[in-house]
Amino acid sequence: MKTSAPSSSIEDYVKVIYSFTEWQDKPITSSQLAQRLGVANSSVSEMVRKLKDQGLVDHKPYSAVTLTPAGIRLALAMVRRHRLIETYLVQELGYSWDEVHDEAELLEHAVSDTFIERMAAKLGNPERDPHGDPIPTADGAVLMPEAHLLGELDPGHTGRIIRISDDNPDLLRYLAAEEIDLDADVEVMGRKPFGGALVVRIQTGGRARDYDLADEITAALWVHTDRPHAGCSLGESLGDR
Repeated sequence: MKTSAPSSSIEDYVKVIYSFTEWQDKPITSSQLAQRLGVANSSVSEMVRKLKDQGLVDHKPYSAVTLTPAGIRLALAMVRRHRLIETYLVQELGYSWDEVHDEAELLEHAVSDTFIERMAAKLGNPERDPHGDPIPTADGAVLMPEAHLLGELDPGHTGRIIRISDDNPDLLRYLAAEEIDLDADVEVMGRKPFGGALVVRIQTGGRARDYDLADEITAALWVHTDRPHAGCSLGESLGDR
């Protein structure tokens, strides 16, 4: 008997569960899942039961929702589709990085595996999407870069921006206008008094610029660094690499 393909709703659920935990360790709760998908808690409860029946998630009442190995495989396939489509829209069709998420959400369910793999070949099999998120390989391998949130770094820390969250299109447009992009070198200078903005120096457009960044922005920027500085709060973890 031929197994039917998962519905687009199931694909969306496992993709959101995976994406929530991709850059941090805390599993997603049903209420967080409802918020991210824009649906009622009752709808999430019903879908989670269905996902559990199909062997895609583990879940107990009042606990977090986690993917099973089968759920992870499906999620990675959908993440690959989504991020390849976003990359194609930016590189080949001239979309800006704040426009691609919703388009990819529509297209990822409509195209075939053959189309996705030909798209990947056309793009040169990229390893990351326009926001720096890693693109899983066709066999489900993911190369996660070492990175820390900019807002967690202390003064004197240097590194390179390797990921920018795409949760807020307005924020992406602001960063584009300020010429803050992937692979820019960054140095943390300090913080304004009384819990004020984080002051950072970013190499952009061939010159260094100082920025006062609010917490919402520093919580959206991920920085890779390969060396600690004097008194670095991340010194031990960096020294172990």
